[in-house]
Amino acid sequence: MGTIRAIILAAGESKRMGFPKMLLDFNGKSMLEKVIENVKSSDVNQIVVVLGAEKDKLLKLVNKMSVSYCYNEHYKKGMLSSVRCGVETTPGDCDAVLVFQGDQPFISPKVTNMVIGAYRSTGKGLVMPVCNKKRGHPLLISKMYLEKIALLDDHEGLRSLAYLYSDDVLEVETDDLSILRDFDTYEEYKKEINQIL
Repeated sequence: MGTIRAIILAAGESKRMGFPKMLLDFNGKSMLEKVIENVKSSDVNQIVVVLGAEKDKLLKLVNKMSVSYCYNEHYKKGMLSSVRCGVETTPGDCDAVLVFQGDQPFISPKVTNMVIGAYRSTGKGLVMPVCNKKRGHPLLISKMYLEKIALLDDHEGLRSLAYLYSDDVLEVETDDLSILRDFDTYEEYKKEINQIL
């Protein structure tokens, strides 16, 4: 079985949050640490974290977690630029990448393993979890599509891959809402943290 590499996107400016959301506390760990911890507990073989805004603060966490990182100097252009940055660091022997958002700390290793398992059993090139008929993260992309990411329209984003190559898409059903849940505002964070404390 080939290598599966996780690309964790942590380069955003957190404009709606007002401060670096990757540093928000979740039971004694930052949001980014929680995401990395969950990915490490899955069947993923390699991890690269894409940094941009607040690089120096987040780099301390990344180094503490002993994972690789890359710096996206174009992070202000949006999420797709960070995906491209992560893809550019992917070694040639990698079989597929899984794209995670750094503000989704509740995606469990179980969901990640479901996506990887579905990919390995079907050979589909684009695999993603679905909950309540909505597509979520992580998105698995086979190596055959990595070069095509550079050609995508910046406004359409990564999801346009699934539309361009719809015949090669596999949706993995789950009842886990965490695949859809992220944090854009402090109110969203406070609401969530009050539920888990």
